[in-house]
Amino acid sequence: MPHAAVLITVYPHLFTGDQPGEEVSPIGAQEIKRLNINVPFELHNSFKAATAARNENMTDVLLKCIEDYVARYGYEPRPKKERKERRK
Repeated sequence: MPHAAVLITVYPHLFTGDQPGEEVSPIGAQEIKRLNINVPFELHNSFKAATAARNENMTDVLLKCIEDYVARYGYEPRPKKERKERRK
């Protein structure tokens, strides 16, 4: 009986470069939420090169941009709308 093919995936963003399997520690005691965005290939490469040239981490630079945006424009949660009663 033939064996089924198995795909083994490694998620490098979850590990440090020193020890395989060593998890990256979270930022302080904060909970972390993953944010995935679609970026044009050339823009990603340019951003990666620019941050590397300045010896910066891409995540740190993006976090700073997000923090600056929130500080500038603020955030006011919308009041929750009351739910309509469901018919049975």
